[in-house]
Amino acid sequence: MSAATTRSRTQRTPRTPDRLCAEAVGLARAAAEEAAAPGVVGEHVEVVVEGDRVVTHLFECKEFGYRGWRWAVTVARASRAKVVTLDETVLLPGSDALLAPEWVPWSERLRPGDMGPGDLLPTDAEDLRLEPGFTGEEEPPPNSAVSEEMAELVEAEDAEVTAGPPAELPLAPARGSIAAVADELGMRRARVLSRYGLHIAADRWEETYGAKTPMAQAAPAGCVSCGFLVAIGGSLGQAFGVCANEFGPADGRVVSLSYGCGGHSEAAVMPKPPRPAPPVLDETRVDVLPLRPAADSGSVSVEGPSEDLGHS
Repeated sequence: MSAATTRSRTQRTPRTPDRLCAEAVGLARAAAEEAAAPGVVGEHVEVVVEGDRVVTHLFECKEFGYRGWRWAVTVARASRAKVVTLDETVLLPGSDALLAPEWVPWSERLRPGDMGPGDLLPTDAEDLRLEPGFTGEEEPPPNSAVSEEMAELVEAEDAEVTAGPPAELPLAPARGSIAAVADELGMRRARVLSRYGLHIAADRWEETYGAKTPMAQAAPAGCVSCGFLVAIGGSLGQAFGVCANEFGPADGRVVSLSYGCGGHSEAAVMPKPPRPAPPVLDETRVDVLPLRPAADSGSVSVEGPSEDLGHS
C-alpha cells in the first residue's frame, strides 16, 4: 500500500463515495481473484472512501493463517470520465486480524545459555558493557590507569615509549615503557568492562549465588570465612570469589562473599580419633622377685622339706 493511501486512511473524514467507483464491485473482485489463489476471496465487506472519485473495496480473505485479513482493491475514476480504472490490490489486516508478533532483533532475543559449540557472538561497537582499553597511543583514554602523570614520569626517566598498539607488538614491551605498565595492569585489551558491565555482572552473580538464595539462607556460615574460597582481583574481588570445593553446589563458579552452603570448611570439622596413652615405665624403684614360691602360697600343703626347682 502506498504512503499516500496510508495518510489518507489515517486522516479519513466521512464522505460520499463516488457512485461509479462504488458500483465497480465486479472489477474489484476480478482484480482480487487474479492476485490471490482460487477460492480465497470471500464476500464483499465494505467500501472505504479514499478521496475524490477514489474508493477501496474490501473482500473477506478465506486463506488459512490470515484470519481477519481483507483483500483491499482500490479503484479510481478520472474527472468527467465514465470508466473506472484499477489502482492497486493488496492484502491488509483488519481490526481483528491475526498478526505476527513484533520483530525483535537477535541481540535482544539472545539469552544466557543459548550459545553452543562453534557459535560466534559478535559484540556491538557501542556495547554499554565495554569501554575502550589501552590503545598504545600517546594520549591514553580517560578511563585508563596510565594517566598523564604516569606518562610524564616515564618520560622523565628516559623510558622507551613503544609505538603502535600493544596487540600488534611482535615481542613483549620493554620494561619501563607505557606498554609494559599497561600490560602489568592488564590493559592490553582493546576493550575492557565498563562500570555498567561490572554492575550487571555483579547483579547476575548475586542472583544466582548470593545471600538471598535458599542454599545461602540455610548455610551455617558465609563464603567470606570459608577456606575453599579463592579470591579474585579487581573491584569485584571485594564482593565475590570462586568456590573451590568439589563437593559444593558452586564448585568453579563465581560466588558472593555472603553466599554459603553446607560444605563450609569450618561448618562441621571432624574430630580426630582418640589415641591410647603411651605406656608409663617407672625406672626409679626395684621390685624384688623370690626364686622359690612361699610355702603357703599354693593350695596344697607341703610335707617335708622343699626341693630346689629344676630337673630331677
